[in-house]
Amino acid sequence: MTTVHVPQQPHHPDGPAPPEVLSVPPHASEATRLLCGGVYLDPDYRDRVIDELYLHEQRFVAPSLGIDAARVLAHALRARRQELRWSAGIAGLWAVGMVVTGGLLAGLLLAGLLLGLAPWVRGGAQPPPPHRQLPASVLSWGGRVLFAVYAVLVVATAFGAGPGGSGSSSGSYGSYGSYGSSDLDGLGLPFVEAVDPWRAWLGIGVVVLVAWCATAQRDGFARVLGMELSPQHFPDVANDPAERGEGERFTRLMRRVRREQHTPLIMYDEERPFCGAGAAHDTWVLAVELRPDEELKNRQPLGNRVILDRVRPLIEQLREPAEHASTPVRDRLRGLEIDECVFLPVEGLTDRDQATYTTEAFGQHLLRAVEEGGEKRRHFLRVRVGAWGEELGVTVYVRVHTQGRMLMLEIAPHVMPPVRREFKRADHVAHAVRTGPTLDRIVSAATLMPGSAGRALVSLFRGAVFGWRLLTGGHRSALPEGPALSVRELAATAAKSTFQEMDVARYLRSIQDRVGHGVRLALADAGYETGEFVQKIVNISNGAVSINRVEGSTFAIGENSSATTGGPVPQRGASDDDGT
Repeated sequence: MTTVHVPQQPHHPDGPAPPEVLSVPPHASEATRLLCGGVYLDPDYRDRVIDELYLHEQRFVAPSLGIDAARVLAHALRARRQELRWSAGIAGLWAVGMVVTGGLLAGLLLAGLLLGLAPWVRGGAQPPPPHRQLPASVLSWGGRVLFAVYAVLVVATAFGAGPGGSGSSSGSYGSYGSYGSSDLDGLGLPFVEAVDPWRAWLGIGVVVLVAWCATAQRDGFARVLGMELSPQHFPDVANDPAERGEGERFTRLMRRVRREQHTPLIMYDEERPFCGAGAAHDTWVLAVELRPDEELKNRQPLGNRVILDRVRPLIEQLREPAEHASTPVRDRLRGLEIDECVFLPVEGLTDRDQATYTTEAFGQHLLRAVEEGGEKRRHFLRVRVGAWGEELGVTVYVRVHTQGRMLMLEIAPHVMPPVRREFKRADHVAHAVRTGPTLDRIVSAATLMPGSAGRALVSLFRGAVFGWRLLTGGHRSALPEGPALSVRELAATAAKSTFQEMDVARYLRSIQDRVGHGVRLALADAGYETGEFVQKIVNISNGAVSINRVEGSTFAIGENSSATTGGPVPQRGASDDDGT
């Protein structure tokens, strides 16, 4: 499999030497490992990954910052294949059981269907809405009660006390069978007809086999987490069984995902241009007038590239540890990533392969986009910090533009939240399965068995729907589209720990401060005044609103305030009151 990568931007000659590499490659990161485990845990997440990256092959993949989306897709497809095989086996056992027992297992099958439909009715929202929670609870408890009643019936029939039991047998056993038969017949249960005890014993055997299959399916997930998805084996991508998927479509799409996900040339959808970077965090735009400094006679040309080249080495200095540090510094800022990226709209392309990711093509886009200030093709300086094993990502997009004696500075910070807690708990669940005592395994098998029929049929139905969409959707010949979602964002949670909140604030403050300082130095070096720029940066950093002029304006501050027309106010005084 060949992979085309666009190399990172060359190191700035005036900046410090790059630090030692602290982060692991995206395909071996902890976040990637957790997402690969999540596709075995959550069928809904797995289906959305496959839909986005495998079914809708006309869509470009979202930037996968700190993860390898292709590896997540490979495990999602493998998890679906395993689930479909086990589901087909379980459904087949139930079908055989219905035949050999003369319909005695029909009640258990109906109960299993109710239990299997309950999670689908409940949905994935936490907590579920009342209109879903109530019917889901009715299905769940109804299925449990029904399963318990028919389980007793099957066992009683096996011992001769059911509808097919011999009421004429002699001795105490015959008396017991006659009593049990009349008692169960009086219940008036549906699906109950005269069944011989030997058929009931066959039904019990089928139930045991179904329970074994359900347990083996769960144990298979535990083995996957204990082997190829374990922290020790996961970095060895060459020996990952999921990477050896078959089929021309699999090979083609894996190559495309790996070609697109980490390049600085980003094909985007207009509705979500920063898809893959996380949640927007205090995006702001600053505009100041370029006023020549009267005290300086020599002025230098001021362009976008000049400003960026002044900002970049200052950001790179964040990698340097303190001079007095006597122990190895592990701060994540040492692994800070800086590159330049160009955003291109998907509109106008007729095929996904028309997007060229060669070094020469990207160089041409970069050369044109950095100074043009276009609406659709946009250039950004991208600064990123991947922390907590790539579970927490902070990305800051910086764009500058000078035109009409104005300087526009755009800063768009984005924060990728941590991975969902249930994905992070997968190792604990798998460990409990592998090391649990025999009694726990028996109890677990007994709890998995009732809903096995419903889960199997739901899984087979999903597989059939996906196959139909794959055959009839026409996605391969459709016009290219931008990414609709990110597999990393799908697995994110909104909650962050206190330490993580502190890290986000520290990273953003450090990067934004260096950007502001670099722009100020570029203005000063070119011979322009910096007072207005510094004041606005301070106001924005403190969360205030900059008011450039109040003379002759009508405004009000506070909930209970009234609007009045302000009289003449000296310009200097208005500037001093900015942000109050």
